[in-house]
Amino acid sequence: MADETQQPDEVEDHKMPLLDHLIELRTRLVYSIAAFFVCFVACYYFSSEIYAFLVRPLAKVWEGQSGRHMIFTGVAEAFFTYVKLSIWGGLFLAFPVIATQLWIFVAPGLYKNERRAFLPFLAATPILFLMGAALAYYGIFPLVFKFFTSFETPGGEGTLPIELDPKVDQYLDLVTKLTFAFGLSFELPVLLTLLARVGLMSSQALRSKRRFAIVGLFIFAAIVTPPDVISMCSLAVPLIILYELSIFSVRMVERDRARRRAEAGLD
Repeated sequence: MADETQQPDEVEDHKMPLLDHLIELRTRLVYSIAAFFVCFVACYYFSSEIYAFLVRPLAKVWEGQSGRHMIFTGVAEAFFTYVKLSIWGGLFLAFPVIATQLWIFVAPGLYKNERRAFLPFLAATPILFLMGAALAYYGIFPLVFKFFTSFETPGGEGTLPIELDPKVDQYLDLVTKLTFAFGLSFELPVLLTLLARVGLMSSQALRSKRRFAIVGLFIFAAIVTPPDVISMCSLAVPLIILYELSIFSVRMVERDRARRRAEAGLD
């Protein structure tokens, strides 16, 4: 992905043979797996606290109501639910280490100005992911659970009541999937800007396809969120804002590229 304005002496001074690349890749994988394992063990130790944190939005909806509980129907269901929850938490905590190891492996093959250009994206990735996850936890979950619990009925003469007794594994699957969906969705500016840096995207193309993008974002939000308008709009509207920010970010990349090419032409 070298730019035509870059000089050969900007590249790393040494070239690694294929075997050394494979050894380096193995080292980075070992560090990443070790980081994930440590985070997994820590999350399993605190799995009860993590469960309490994730179930809090539903507990607040049921606050003041006695007899509310969650169930599991399989003998080993609760255990494997905690294991999956620990895997989720381990990946979440180990992501900065994994991303850093990936950067250490890739960085020597980049030019110096490319390394400087990619570092902000590396820093922005976990921040945007946390913003998306926070929106899901603090903004979407309360609305979703209020919507689902609204279908409960007290029953009466000749009818039976409808009460929600959620299974632990199904509840946590919903929560973790929505959290990852919102977190990954907020990586849209990073993805589009990186595509612009390698010449696969332009601000003009993003502006011209804005209408199609808005429709596509609403469809995506409808797929990954529960079937209610509030949840869909709660994801689609921030994504549209991020799309507009992506256009601005891509335009800045294009201006920087044009400036460097102009300077190289003057030289």
